[in-house]
Amino acid sequence: MNTTELFYILALLKVEGVGDIVAKKLINNCGSAENVFNSKSQSLKSIDGIGAVLIKNLKDKTIFEKAEQELRFIEKEKITILYYQNDDYPSKLKHCIDGPVLLFGSGNINFENRKIISIVGTREVTSHGVDFCKKLIEDLAVFNPIIVSGFAYGVDIIAHQAAIESKLQTIGVLAHGLNQVYPKPHKKYVAKMENNGGFLTEFWSNSNPEKENFVKRNRIVAGMGEATVVIESAEKGGSLITAIMANDYNRDVFAVPGRISDKYSQGCNNLIKTQRANLMTSAADLVYILNWGIDLQTNNDKAVIQKQLFVSLDNDEQKVYDYLQKRGKQLLDTIALECDFPIFRISPLLLNMELKGVIRPLPGKLFEAV
Repeated sequence: MNTTELFYILALLKVEGVGDIVAKKLINNCGSAENVFNSKSQSLKSIDGIGAVLIKNLKDKTIFEKAEQELRFIEKEKITILYYQNDDYPSKLKHCIDGPVLLFGSGNINFENRKIISIVGTREVTSHGVDFCKKLIEDLAVFNPIIVSGFAYGVDIIAHQAAIESKLQTIGVLAHGLNQVYPKPHKKYVAKMENNGGFLTEFWSNSNPEKENFVKRNRIVAGMGEATVVIESAEKGGSLITAIMANDYNRDVFAVPGRISDKYSQGCNNLIKTQRANLMTSAADLVYILNWGIDLQTNNDKAVIQKQLFVSLDNDEQKVYDYLQKRGKQLLDTIALECDFPIFRISPLLLNMELKGVIRPLPGKLFEAV
């Protein structure tokens, strides 16, 4: 993107009454942000939803001063610009009607051919939540996903750290400009974050971490990923808002269940109970529902996946899995006969293995290993 184009996009976003949806409508109709400002009033009025007040606001000269100031900051700090019409913009976020027109970035972010998972949860994460988050990311590492979160206390920073430890890209989506770090104690993580991914924000350099910014930030976290995982959450909280936004964007949502008496399991349990989230007990649940295992049938990673994701198989399950790996698709009755299990035992065994994501059912009572 050249400087002139960026300047006019910045100016358009500073026009009172112009948000991401309206800005996209104007750009799509006029061909560019510069053309929006050069278009005649009558032409703009013909665009659905564009009225006299907004057209008058486009004549405000102060917006160009603000755009020039932000442009200087971008150039001075070497900020990366991701524009919604360009190829380097997060592909899934492009399909969100309210996705940001511009994202400002820092670090070494590369979205090319990458799976993206968003992980959110409470700031008051328990030891159980910490352990689950670390194990989840460790087990998903074989798929080389980008781990997205909000760089906040609790689950967010645990997810970022675990991703770095697994040598995965991780992206912190911020609720403020790139001229500051929030929360301040997390400044010590910035360098490692930028070496292993980086930061994205829609907010300008003069934006502070205001309360309403965090809700806006959450839609980016929800929209970027193939799925959103809620590790722990109280009955109310920002992570639940993110989960609902992910539902609205037709993304898969996963929630880690907990005891009904645990405060920070109530939100997750409610998501599962109201069918807003898939129940998650391990990385295998996500792999199974997103069909990631199928993608890896073309390479030699099967053994690695089995070792990292499915170590919880008991002796009977392992026997069946090894048989199916060796023999391929088999009938239920044949599996029972060859593995020496009665039918009443093999049926729940296969169901349990299916839930773990290690086998899948096929038409005609056939089963095969994943």
